[in-house]
Amino acid sequence: MSEVLCERCVGLCCRYLALPIDTPKTKGDFDDVRWYLAHEGISVFVEEGDWYINIANRCKYLTKDNRCDIYEDRPRLCRGYKEDTCDYHSGDYGYELHFTSIEELDEYLEKRKEKK
Repeated sequence: MSEVLCERCVGLCCRYLALPIDTPKTKGDFDDVRWYLAHEGISVFVEEGDWYINIANRCKYLTKDNRCDIYEDRPRLCRGYKEDTCDYHSGDYGYELHFTSIEELDEYLEKRKEKK
């Protein structure tokens, strides 16, 4: 990531973490996703066919001026961010699906059921 890009950044990539989850297949699996979505700061998205839970949680090393306090020793995942995948630069996440509430997931499941 270029230093110029980081100079304008507000630390978007430092304000959440996304973890892969098993693709829900059964009613019980989808009920687990409903449980995730019942919590504040949680969303679930699908990208390139893979399901993820997104947890809004600010990195404790992000300073008030949106800089990394451990930049030289930051984790590998942080080092992996490049300009083409930077949240600030790219803007559009392009998720295939994105759920921020139980209601959104239920609506998706209802539409999916109607198609069958």
